[in-house]
Amino acid sequence: MNYPEIPLAQSILQLFKAKEIKHIIISPGSRNAPLTIGFTNDSFFTCYSVVDERCAAFFAMGIAQQLNQPTALLCTSGSALLNYYPAVAEAFYSQIPLIVVSADRPTSKIDIGDGQTIRQRNVFENHSLFNANLLDEASAKNDELIQKAIFTAKNKKGPVHINAPFEEPLYNLISVPTYHALIVEEPSEKEEHNSNTVDFSIINHAAKIVVLIGSQNPETISKEHIDFLANLPNVVILTEINSNVHHSKIVSNIDTLITTFLEDDFKSFQPDLLLTFGGMIVSKRIKALFRKYPPKNHWHIDELRAYNTFGALTKHFTVSANQFIKEIKTNILIKPSDFSEKIQTIMINRKKGHRSYLSTIPFSDLKSFQIIWNHLPENIQLQISNSAVIRYAQLFETSESIDVYCNRGTSGIDGSTSTAIGASVISKKPTVLISGDISFFYDSNALWNNYIPENFKIIIINNSGGGIFRILPGHVENKTFNTFFETEHNLTAEHLAKMYQFNYLTANNEEELSVALKLLFSQNNQPQILEVFTPSKINRDLLRNYFTSIS
Repeated sequence: MNYPEIPLAQSILQLFKAKEIKHIIISPGSRNAPLTIGFTNDSFFTCYSVVDERCAAFFAMGIAQQLNQPTALLCTSGSALLNYYPAVAEAFYSQIPLIVVSADRPTSKIDIGDGQTIRQRNVFENHSLFNANLLDEASAKNDELIQKAIFTAKNKKGPVHINAPFEEPLYNLISVPTYHALIVEEPSEKEEHNSNTVDFSIINHAAKIVVLIGSQNPETISKEHIDFLANLPNVVILTEINSNVHHSKIVSNIDTLITTFLEDDFKSFQPDLLLTFGGMIVSKRIKALFRKYPPKNHWHIDELRAYNTFGALTKHFTVSANQFIKEIKTNILIKPSDFSEKIQTIMINRKKGHRSYLSTIPFSDLKSFQIIWNHLPENIQLQISNSAVIRYAQLFETSESIDVYCNRGTSGIDGSTSTAIGASVISKKPTVLISGDISFFYDSNALWNNYIPENFKIIIINNSGGGIFRILPGHVENKTFNTFFETEHNLTAEHLAKMYQFNYLTANNEEELSVALKLLFSQNNQPQILEVFTPSKINRDLLRNYFTSIS
């Protein structure tokens, strides 16, 4: 086996192997050649070549999302590194472990006019959990920094940055390593008991408890614990499609419940105690509700972080959701209440209205989502892009067998396709991405990828622009809006599909969509794109009327 001649590169390779950082996503370059040669020559590592660094970073994030373990990125020096930033920010807010390794010029070459050189040290400082700025030569100090970065990504669940300066020559190989890295043990975490003491007087005196669950991986909270909470008479559970929680008594369509609430409804729904689990919340309406009518107490349960989303946070419990609910289960006094029953009654009527309204509307974004959800197979992984798509998805009931993911850390459209492809490489379930047209075209380089499984499928809702801006306040039908907000276009994915060897299907109405979906889900020997063309002008009014009609 050959090794890079540069001792610092040997150190990184040895430590990544010792700490079992297996998946390495490499973008081509010269300055990172010592590490590229080392990683690809060692069968321990699974290496992927992805040319576009922005796509590579989101691809790596999709892998880490599925493994819940750090995935590494490797790039050359210069602006290549900056293209990782959107995914780094997303990983930071979504608590996904990423290890960014950037090759750099030696310190003496920075800011003297040398080519492909920028100030790389601490470039992600605002959105990374740790920055290891390595010295030019291999050393025990460097070894400690590298391992601290690995431990931080793994234990704190987020992105870290290792900046490694390499001097030429870069391609020289040796048969026996000349450097042996100092391997240190992972530090043990200190347990914090006092901060996690539950005040049961608050729980036991709460007439109304709302449990709000944000974005989280499937099976994060056990079914047993969800069942316990859902059956408490004074508890209402609110979830979103990417909460991956299912129970007959939960409210999985938050906006459907609260959009037509009047003043008295808001006040009667205002909780004595709000318990939040998971990550970011999609619904702007529930955020507005709890900011205007804040809970008396808001407790967030997360082992790492808590955001004061509603301006009412009173306690952060640094334990797992299952640990917290287990303690509640053994100590709570069940309080007689009709809080849950009232909400259940409202939701029964809302669901009747939902079915009735959808049976009357013409072909549109909303109608397309109904048809798609009626055809989704069991036991798939569903990746959803941001903007209008994730909001429409919230309105429909999703099978418990379907795992749902969305990049809600920063809620950007920039890497949904790349993340979905990365996730599909690891997932044992077939992956379906549902994307808006702007999100898809923005990340179209994601298809420039040699690792896309044959059963990977993309459904594009193409309404000829950024349909979300027609839904949001401020829409005025004029040239400025159409050009600079909606970004009107006449693009299709047909030629992209041909170039990247995807099977391509289209649908322009209900009947065509039903037929196309049956074809899409019956064929698994080639990646596929189904492009659904919907009218852009009617979607806003249909969605507005939806909420008033179902109440």
